[in-house]
Amino acid sequence: MNLRLASRPASTALHTILSSAKSMGSLYRALALPLVLAAGICMPSVAAAEVGWRPLLHQPPGFLDDCHLLTDGTVMCHEFNTNRWHSLSPDIKGSYLKGTWDSRPIPNMPDGVDLSYGCNPCTYAPVYFASAVLADGRVIVIGGEYNADFGAVWTNVGFLYDPVANSWSAQLSEAFGGGRIGDAMGIVLADGTFILSDILSGNVEAFDPETLSFTPLNPPGKLDINNEEGWNILPDGTVLTVDSRLVSSFEIYDPVANSWGDSGSTGVNLADCCGPPVGFSLEVGPGVLLPNGKLVWFSGNSTGKNAVYDPVARLWTNTPAMDFPLVPNQTYHFAMADGPAAALPNGHVLVMASPVINGQPFNTPSHFWEFNGTKLKKVPDSPHAALFPSYDGRMLVLPTGKVLLTAYDQAGTQDVALYSSGGAPQDAWRPSITAVPKQLDRGATYSISGTLFNGFSEGASYGDDSQAATNYPLVGIRNLASGHVAYARTHDHSRMGVERVGSAEIVSTLFDVPGQLEEGPSDLVVVANGIASLPQRVFVGR
Repeated sequence: MNLRLASRPASTALHTILSSAKSMGSLYRALALPLVLAAGICMPSVAAAEVGWRPLLHQPPGFLDDCHLLTDGTVMCHEFNTNRWHSLSPDIKGSYLKGTWDSRPIPNMPDGVDLSYGCNPCTYAPVYFASAVLADGRVIVIGGEYNADFGAVWTNVGFLYDPVANSWSAQLSEAFGGGRIGDAMGIVLADGTFILSDILSGNVEAFDPETLSFTPLNPPGKLDINNEEGWNILPDGTVLTVDSRLVSSFEIYDPVANSWGDSGSTGVNLADCCGPPVGFSLEVGPGVLLPNGKLVWFSGNSTGKNAVYDPVARLWTNTPAMDFPLVPNQTYHFAMADGPAAALPNGHVLVMASPVINGQPFNTPSHFWEFNGTKLKKVPDSPHAALFPSYDGRMLVLPTGKVLLTAYDQAGTQDVALYSSGGAPQDAWRPSITAVPKQLDRGATYSISGTLFNGFSEGASYGDDSQAATNYPLVGIRNLASGHVAYARTHDHSRMGVERVGSAEIVSTLFDVPGQLEEGPSDLVVVANGIASLPQRVFVGR
């Protein structure tokens, strides 16, 4: 993320300064049933009237940016430019629309130390940082392109959050040093390893959650530096990036060989690089995997040209039907020089794009589209979309199949709303349970196994410096007598990454039955990226 910052009211002046600097670029630039998931359990199909946006009935206590889905169904959201996180819990029927905030408050992140800018110690209040839910259910948060009152500092401070203990770790031991993380990209590999980019080189480092330390991997072959580049994991476990500093270029990181390679042309230029006829921001848009195993990548520049990558054929394609339209009364298009996208249960991708004006991105108003695999279609805007450039938006795929949007503007207006596509997934896209105990005792831990437990995509994407993947299994349990819904915390998944539709690979995870769960016959489902398995009947006892 280059120099730009949205704001809560107390930070309006800072937002104005940094938003203006945005266009100048980064400091480092010179360098079986027709069912869909609702409430975590299979419910009747969403009616067409439900397509569109609904603001949460209970709005959050602060201005939010990044959100993560914990493996017990709770959502944790970062309060912009602070050390605070807030938790959103669904109601007893599993509704996030009617959910409550901070029923179990999350403690503030600890102070950190980064001597590269005089933080010794200081409040860790990052903006544009790397984060992820790990295979054991803990959450890593590291970096920040800005930190509290220090401004643009590219910090390497980070911590690990434990949802069970509801506590933060000691500061993580990061290997590259201050000034080299900031708005870095992070991703969880198929084997569960979290890797993080060095924004000043092509290097990556791997995190050890037991020692809280990172180890440089030193992969050779990167064509340009990592700064401003996003990553998408492919079904074969490799990681694709669109180069931010090379025109129409992509390359792939192979974790097994620990090297960059398989580079080539994207056909159309997807990055806002490198001068006329496009801009100089060096930003890219998001990429999202489709049910057919292909990856759609959205334009970061004024041409508005999007493209689809076939990992099997290693071929990019573009047609006019998939491109963003022209901005009214302009010769430039809408684009996503950073911006959110999310996989919908119906196989479409929801995107939020902004107008490019006189060659410059980062403008208002934003609009929303769905991409169906071949064509981009305009859909209703969120309530205050006219106030936001696309980089101010974040998306998270909920277990209900709805998308949670958080977006804000410098005057203090925000949207915290749910989007529903109104469409159901194909049964072939659902997780499938192959083994689960039929008797569940409250407070006990069990193993559950099946296919497509990681889903066919990572869920949501952004650009380079906001991550909200949900490609891990959740277990939802609905009591048949009361209709009440609860989530059993999952942890220690046997794999992460994504899986091709039709994969027969068995994936397992552990789940903890809540101690206060209602007894009696219940339906149990596994959910990945808002798509639920068909239910299995279980009996909950003592």
